[in-house]
Amino acid sequence: MKVLRNILSAGFFLVCFGSPGHAEDKLYTVVDGTKVDAETMKGFRTWRAAACDRCHGANQEGLVGPSLIQSLKILSKEEFAKSVIEGRLEKGMPAFKTSKMVTENIDHLYAYLKGRADGAITKAKVELLK
Repeated sequence: MKVLRNILSAGFFLVCFGSPGHAEDKLYTVVDGTKVDAETMKGFRTWRAAACDRCHGANQEGLVGPSLIQSLKILSKEEFAKSVIEGRLEKGMPAFKTSKMVTENIDHLYAYLKGRADGAITKAKVELLK
């Protein structure tokens, strides 16, 4: 009986509050392909401030650096963060570990670029969802 009560309590919690980590599953919110939530907008602003377009192109499709639209289809969040923070000097990718904006917004930058790679964000330039 006690086991059944615990199972029912856990089920009630999940129905009312969602599964643990549920909010983490959603990386970004996009409406009409270009309107994004505030956290994803931080990622876009980080992209712009770090001038990533110099190597990866204004539309993340690649220049001297690879297409991030393609790369984010296969890179895990951890692999992405490591590449950005530590760099890949042998391939010309600088390290951003001294950039406070990049290090503090690495999750938001990942979400923005993942939205581009997923096709949910249809243009590189986005605006804040109101």
